[in-house]
Amino acid sequence: MTIAASRRRVLALGLAAPLMLLCRRAGATPEAMAAAIEAFTGGGTPAESGITLDIPLLVENGNSVPITVSVESAMTEEDHVEEIAVFNEANPLPDVVRVRLTPRSSLGRFQTRIRLAGSQTIVAVARMSDGSLRRAAVSVIVTAPACRES
Repeated sequence: MTIAASRRRVLALGLAAPLMLLCRRAGATPEAMAAAIEAFTGGGTPAESGITLDIPLLVENGNSVPITVSVESAMTEEDHVEEIAVFNEANPLPDVVRVRLTPRSSLGRFQTRIRLAGSQTIVAVARMSDGSLRRAAVSVIVTAPACRES
C-alpha cells in the first residue's frame, strides 16, 4: 500500500506539525526536580526551617495558583536572603521561578502566581548571604490541571 503525497496532504501535515508540539507530555519528573535542586544548592543540604511556602493544598484550577515564599531574615548587609527558587515535579520544566534579593529588599518574601500541571510537590529553596540553605515543601492536589491535557 502506498500513500500518494498530494499538495493538500503535505500542506495539512505542515499545518498540523506545530500543534503536535503543544500536545507533548510534561517533562519534569521527581528526578528532574531533584537534579534542579541539586544544581541550585551546589550539593549542600538545606535546613528544613526558617522558610515558609504558602500555597493552597487543594487547587481547583491549575492555571493560576497563588504562592508566597517567606524567609526569616533581618535583611541586613550581614544577614540577608540572596536568592529564592521554586521547583516542581510535574510541569514541563522543574524550575518555576527564581528571585534574587538584596538587603534593600527589606523583606525576604515574594508573591506570584504559577501554573500547575497536576497534583505534585512544590519545593522552595532559599540561599542566604552566609551560604546556608533553607527548604520548604508542600504537596498540592490539583483537580483541573494546566500546562497539559489529561
